[in-house]
Amino acid sequence: MASRISLEARPPLPRQSPPMKIAIVGAGLAGLCAARSLMDACERDLTVFEPHAGPGLETSHANGALLHPSSVEPWNSPGILRQVLANLGREDSAMLLRPRALPSLLGWGWRFVRESAPARHRAHTLANVALALRSVRLMRGPRDEGLEYGAAACGSLAIFRDAAAFAAGREHARWLRGHGVPSRELSPGETVAREPALEPLAPVLAGAIFNEGDEGGDAYRFCLALAAQLEARGVRFVWGTRVEALQMQGGRLGGVRVREVGGERVDNAHNAAASNGARTEPFDAVVLAAAWWSVALAAPLGLALPVRPAKGYSLTLPLPADASGGMSPRTPVIDNDLHVAVVPVAGARLRVAGTAEFAGESRAIEPARIDNLRRQLLRVYPTLATHVASAPRQEWTGLRPMCADGKPLIGRTRVPGLFLNTGHGQLGWTTAAGSGELLAAAVTGAAPAVDPAPFAPARFGL
Repeated sequence: MASRISLEARPPLPRQSPPMKIAIVGAGLAGLCAARSLMDACERDLTVFEPHAGPGLETSHANGALLHPSSVEPWNSPGILRQVLANLGREDSAMLLRPRALPSLLGWGWRFVRESAPARHRAHTLANVALALRSVRLMRGPRDEGLEYGAAACGSLAIFRDAAAFAAGREHARWLRGHGVPSRELSPGETVAREPALEPLAPVLAGAIFNEGDEGGDAYRFCLALAAQLEARGVRFVWGTRVEALQMQGGRLGGVRVREVGGERVDNAHNAAASNGARTEPFDAVVLAAAWWSVALAAPLGLALPVRPAKGYSLTLPLPADASGGMSPRTPVIDNDLHVAVVPVAGARLRVAGTAEFAGESRAIEPARIDNLRRQLLRVYPTLATHVASAPRQEWTGLRPMCADGKPLIGRTRVPGLFLNTGHGQLGWTTAAGSGELLAAAVTGAAPAVDPAPFAPARFGL
């Protein structure tokens, strides 16, 4: 692996007494992991603002439930423009572009395509690999502390039905192994031995890659548990309150203007009567970790974040006890031909997730996209047909914040006092812990464990 680039050290923000007051905008994976790392680095006066009534209720809520260092390639792979144009209007396509989203994608789309050049794409992939591997290592900390989120160090199976695709998959896995991502190649028989529920596919399988370092886990359960832990450590959470604007003061960020968004405000540090009006709260620094909504907050300060919403879908069903000859799925399966992941989730559930849809800010659940996930699930596990037809199901969609080069934006901006932790796209759960650590290093001036340059907002002039 290439050695880490040496960067000129940046001085930490000045120490203050009382402690520096920091606001974090967003209580999803990015915001909560940033809060945890900041508290671990040095006890801070932290406030987390969230428009919902609790944590993890937007993009982090029902994601693919898999931390996957084995699959962190940016979606803008070489040839992406041809692929998107060829699939216009196809509801079963892995990446769907809806015409109404085109105006918002023009400048961003040019950069998205430009970054798909093979050399750039490989460099971006390696940067994501380093961050993902660090994240998985860091997740041992919460588990050792007793944080329960249905974690399962079970690995994942990437299955292939086509011999040529399997050959390409083996080559890619060997390349990743050279950069620290563990995996093993399996024959069709070995694949079924590891996941017996795949036996009906044995005649059409070319083989599989068993990614030993991948982990399962319920991101929403993690958010709930981590928020409770942080609250006990003194982090102030303000639920049901939206940050409307960032306030400048004396040439640097000085605070936030907030407004309640409905219902009684819940504030675990202040018991003052709720007010329906906007108010301003002063802070020494602000971390934008509000996924796609970070873009609108940064824009008035002259920062055009190269982030656009990519809608993802998931479908969650009860896990049957009698599927596939008495065997329920037990190992996360990534079907590279179908571009979906099928993951057993804590609580005896089965989740199928995948696809990307550029549809602007629409969060409507499109029935055709859910039906596509259901069909893909049955192509992986055909014996579940009866169960899928009758079982209750949870349908979900979320707007993944997709950065134009496929890597998150983490670190300080050119606006003094403003930091970013957003743009993770489909990698939010996989890179959450590492991103929080990298963000905390940027705030405190500590030496980061992962090269920060590939993720620095400065790469876009921010």
